[in-house]
Amino acid sequence: MKLFTRSAAVLLAIFMVSCSNSNKEGQNENWAKNAVEIADAQLKVLVQKSDENMDQKRDSEGNLPTVNAESKSGAKLLPRSIGKNGKVRFENPFDWTSGFFPGTLWYQYELTGDEFFKEKAKEYTALLKEVSNYPGTHDLGFMMFCSYGNQLRLTHDAESAPLMVSTADNLISRFDPTIKAIRSWDFGKWNFPVIIDNMMNLELLFWASEYTNDPKYREVAIEHANTTLKHHFRDDMSSYHVISYNNDGTVESKGTFQGYADDSDWARGQGWALYGYTVMYRFTQDPVYLKAAQDIAHLIMTEETMPDDQIPYWDFDADDIPNAPRDVSAAALISSALFELSTMVEDGQNYFNQAEVMLKNLSKEPYLANGDNEGFILKHATGHLPANSEIDTPLNYADYYYVEALKRYFDLTGVKYPLNANK
Repeated sequence: MKLFTRSAAVLLAIFMVSCSNSNKEGQNENWAKNAVEIADAQLKVLVQKSDENMDQKRDSEGNLPTVNAESKSGAKLLPRSIGKNGKVRFENPFDWTSGFFPGTLWYQYELTGDEFFKEKAKEYTALLKEVSNYPGTHDLGFMMFCSYGNQLRLTHDAESAPLMVSTADNLISRFDPTIKAIRSWDFGKWNFPVIIDNMMNLELLFWASEYTNDPKYREVAIEHANTTLKHHFRDDMSSYHVISYNNDGTVESKGTFQGYADDSDWARGQGWALYGYTVMYRFTQDPVYLKAAQDIAHLIMTEETMPDDQIPYWDFDADDIPNAPRDVSAAALISSALFELSTMVEDGQNYFNQAEVMLKNLSKEPYLANGDNEGFILKHATGHLPANSEIDTPLNYADYYYVEALKRYFDLTGVKYPLNANK
């Protein structure tokens, strides 16, 4: 069974785009290499703080507390952001962000060749093992594909694939065949809520179908993407955050939970949508998904309230622009998605250029940390502003998509890595 059967096609597309960008090698990549070096130093600080936190949780025999898949109990072990006390905020493996820190370590290992990151990535990935048995969230792709997926891709180990198949089974258990969507949340007043973020968890399902040769995972992913495309988007391809469905599949409500208003254009939501439909096209080659991705990209790239440095406000329609908080997580996510989208169309240079501008600006002040920020890489992310949660703070998923975007930039410009293979 093939682990990543789309690799050859993706590499060919990368080669085609990289030909048009080959003049950048040896000229403009120094800023990106410098960014990797800074990320290296930052992450080693964050690993140290995380190791110290883990040591504090161990019992007298050196064992970590048991993590329970049913109650989601367990020690808070994985760094998510900076808390209101100014220190690293840790969460347990069942937090929706749990896969991003080990995933970032895997990417950093890939970029640098530093065995330190490989060993730490394995250690923190292993904390998520019990998540494979948990059906209580739609965020399983974030949690397991970013961690175990990257571990499998880079080490071809024997453990990762079965755990991810089990995870995919739990994810499709949340699919309703009448509504034709995967349920997102199990809380709140909604009957059957589906959020735009859920598009990001479909990549796991495509992988599972390719690995097992069972089409059921792929079929669920396609049904979910089609339902989302039908109901989540306005005429200009801006996305609602939350669509709730009645049991017969009709729409109960359209609104937001994390955006400024029900009809506003939440920046990270647009990023989730762009990335999600780019992935859908990668696996299906269905031009409907490519058009969706291009239309979403066009909207983002022509947003009237996009700042000059292309690092978006947390919501493009926030009422306090230009004083609204920025969101580097949206910028990193959009940049990474645009790099991939640039490989899918003949005129992809405009997508590449936009992604490069965003990534360059993230890679300097005031966004790139250098010696502070509790070890996180990026500053000035916005998590859940309406709840007054994680505002103007680092977020582990901002770091994840930032390092992913750096890797994709190197792939497309011919910069060779690992950068420090002698370590």
